[in-house]
Formats: sequence, structure tokens, C-alpha cells
Amino acid sequence: MPLANPVPLGMRLPGILQEDGFLMRWTSAFDDSIAPVYAVLDNLEAYVRPSSAPADFLEWLAGWVDVALDDAWSEEQRRSIVAGAAALHRRAGTPGGIRDAMRLAAGPDAEVEVEESGATAWSPTPGAPLPGSAEARLVITVTVPNGDRAELERRFERVAAAVVPAHLPVGVTVVVSG
Repeated sequence: MPLANPVPLGMRLPGILQEDGFLMRWTSAFDDSIAPVYAVLDNLEAYVRPSSAPADFLEWLAGWVDVALDDAWSEEQRRSIVAGAAALHRRAGTPGGIRDAMRLAAGPDAEVEVEESGATAWSPTPGAPLPGSAEARLVITVTVPNGDRAELERRFERVAAAVVPAHLPVGVTVVVSG
């Protein structure tokens, strides 16, 4: 059964032309061709919402929000990463944004710790030695329940490279707890 056109072309014709049976049948042939277009346009929101988009459409949506999806991620992970990408871009480079991006990439069972040096050193006592390190550095520790540590480390390093500021040296450590 063909889709019904919600706006039949024959009904858009002037009344005098609608009296012509042949013309009405002829325009109905176009209705059958145009109906799928109306169906897609009426449901366009479902295509661009990550939670309801077809699975093969997620890669295209990810390109729109500048996210490279990993084939190792589950479909649910891919959907949540694409859905949260705009919020992550807003917080990119901050410790909270880095933590959230790594947590999305690692999955719901992972624990992520982000340790930043702050790259400042000061002392309340004049002339005293400065505590800590003046070198800016970021250390990300991801604890996952299972998986190949070397492969996970490569994956998380790719994610970190995308969300950590370029001038900041970063170290990624993966701990497999299971």
C-alpha cells in the first residue's frame, strides 16, 4: 500500500481543474512519488536526534558535531557520545570536560580521575622554596573492569588528544581491575 500524501497535488489546483477526472488521476501519480518525501520531512527530527536516529546515521551526525566514533564502542555509547558532544565542546579543555569525555569513551562501569598540576607554584613565605612543580602536566587515570590494556590505552590517548589543550603534556594510565 503506497504512502498517502498529506497534501494531494490535485487539491491545490483551481476548482475548475479539479472537475477534470483525467487531471486528478494524473496528479495523483505524482502524489505517490512525493509521499515518501513528505514522510521523511515530517520525521526529520527523529533522524537528527541521536537517541532515535537509525544506527547507520550516527556516523553522519557525529561528523556534524566533530566527533570521531570508535568502532569498538557499543551503539548505546555512540548515541550518548553524539548526544553529549555539544556540551562537551562547551567544556573542552577543562578538567571536568576532560573527565566527562573520558568517562563517555570508557563506558558506564569505568572510573576516571584527572589530576592536573595547575602549573603554578607559590609560597606564602617570601624567599621560601616553591612547592610542587611549575611544569604544566595532566595525568588521566582510567579504571575499567575488563579489556586489553594496550588497546584501551591507545583508544583513550586518542580521546585525550581530542579534548586536552594542545600545549599541555598528558599522560594516560589504564588500570584493568578485573
